[in-house]
Amino acid sequence: MRTTFQDLGERESADAFSLQNAQLLKVELRDVTIQAKLGSMVAYQGDVSFEHAGMGGVGRFMKKALTGEGQRLMKVSGTGEVFLADTAQYVHLVHLEDDQLTVSGESLLAFDDGIDWDVERVKGASGVMGAGLFNTILKGTGWVALLTDGTPMVLDVASAPTFADAQAVVAWSAGVQTSLKTEFKAKNLIGRGSGETLQMAFSGAGWVLVQPSEGRPTVPTDGSGGGLGGLLGQ
Repeated sequence: MRTTFQDLGERESADAFSLQNAQLLKVELRDVTIQAKLGSMVAYQGDVSFEHAGMGGVGRFMKKALTGEGQRLMKVSGTGEVFLADTAQYVHLVHLEDDQLTVSGESLLAFDDGIDWDVERVKGASGVMGAGLFNTILKGTGWVALLTDGTPMVLDVASAPTFADAQAVVAWSAGVQTSLKTEFKAKNLIGRGSGETLQMAFSGAGWVLVQPSEGRPTVPTDGSGGGLGGLLGQ
């Protein structure tokens, strides 16, 4: 049989997390457990098990329920390889070394299970509701896989006053402080309209990752469908 698949084979890596291409992540489960976005598994090889990942405490459960931040997660463990993706979005890897990363919940694909996480409101957003105003804080050492809708850019926060649409912000590093800026004069000029009068302001030392999109529409699921969502339930 003739094919054109010669360059599409699996790519080997010494790292537990590695990109097979720009939109597909491979995780080597060498006695490693990860947490991944529920429904993001597209293939696996070996003896791999999947289970629902709990919220890890009442406090985090209540924050998620009240804010809507974060994704339903699954724990993946065993011996083998698991391949993860989400609607052909681009995948980017960050390795934390006793460090901190703040991520929009929709942009979080997977992370080492040993990394601690919590949900936090953007500074200055008290009494304000909206997408992007609650984010997931990841702390510790290990791999984190992020998703972007399109090719993102990294902005150096220390180089100039930096502002972005909250829905376009993917993640930012430790050392970056956030606040909110409201610009009513820009009501009909920025992004999709009046929703972008609320902007995030960044200061300090570090970087912010911004995607060329305000995010893809979220399709709600009740866990009753096919695939792992149906198997693992809520």
